[in-house]
Amino acid sequence: MAFALCLPQISLSGEGAVNELVRQMSLKPARRPLIVTEKALISIGLLDGLIAGLRDHGFTPVVFDGVLANPTDHVAMAALDAWNKGQCDTLIGFGGGSAIDTAKAVRALVANPDKTIYDFEGIGKVAKTGPFMACISTTSGTAAEVTSNAVITDTRRKVKMVIIDPALLPDIAVNDPAMMLGLPAAVTAATGMDALTHAIEAYVSIGAHTLTDHSALAAISVIAKYLPQAVANGKDITAREMMAHGQFLAGMAFNSAGLGYVHSLAHQPGATHNLPHGVCNAILLPVVCEFNLEVKQARFADIASAMGVDTHAMNQAEAAHAAIKAIRDLSATVGIPAGLHELGIEQHDLAGWVDAAEADPCSGCAPRVASKAELLALYQAAF
Repeated sequence: MAFALCLPQISLSGEGAVNELVRQMSLKPARRPLIVTEKALISIGLLDGLIAGLRDHGFTPVVFDGVLANPTDHVAMAALDAWNKGQCDTLIGFGGGSAIDTAKAVRALVANPDKTIYDFEGIGKVAKTGPFMACISTTSGTAAEVTSNAVITDTRRKVKMVIIDPALLPDIAVNDPAMMLGLPAAVTAATGMDALTHAIEAYVSIGAHTLTDHSALAAISVIAKYLPQAVANGKDITAREMMAHGQFLAGMAFNSAGLGYVHSLAHQPGATHNLPHGVCNAILLPVVCEFNLEVKQARFADIASAMGVDTHAMNQAEAAHAAIKAIRDLSATVGIPAGLHELGIEQHDLAGWVDAAEADPCSGCAPRVASKAELLALYQAAF
């Protein structure tokens, strides 16, 4: 069976990667980049070095700092307006998945001026690629800098639109651990569990193949080892760098293999209640994994080993169940809430999400097809 493995043209990793990005961008003619980011990152001075470096190399950067968690259609249009008013010619997404997804939305809108953001929902709807785009990750979770996905909330329907197209792939992806040192422990935990979810869903996806299997298992191993260290000590540069590698590997895996019901289910509370995506994923992950056990037992046994569980004295079923326990234990260790109810969700919210979850593009790669009743039961088990 044929498969596609789509990656950025260049990926820069390690301390100093941001400086190398500026150097490489200076070789191109564009000189008015729109930096798409969040106010919080500006307030802590995280962009200072990037902006100074750009100016030193003759750039005139324009900053859009209106990105919000779970970016909306309105945010995307405001960023596009900043692009137009600033007469920009290149894009830099700086932040977590919200900032990078917003930059991707701007790229699609600039390249396809006859379309609206709603026209891109689904797979393969972005006809033209658009301007040069670099994406700098400041978290170790979403892997937005290495994927062809963007998630934008449609405020009219209160649904997260999943946009998947190779045209969204950044030209240059940047993972500089120095940009991640100030990340709060709770955000580190949530984004790290998001990365683990990417790797696990990719490994059990119906789209998994040899190349994604290796990167998914490597990501699981790295994240299980280094996420607790990064949460416990955010200044641990080794833990930060290894988490950056882990989430990048997970992104490589799911960008080709696809995801599954964890993401489909998690997108809905994020859209209606503006909740952190990584936290919703982390709560739902062991529940959906238990649902998938009967069709992917051998793969969950592999996941247990990758997470550091000694499975030598276990049979396959025991090892598979040990993987679920290891996921729950890791979530507890890094402080993830135990259930959706702890996020302010009410029982009556659950049924309203089922149809959108079933229709979510991520559902297409689920290894076990769920009925509407089963999707509701998964929500209830995670409640």
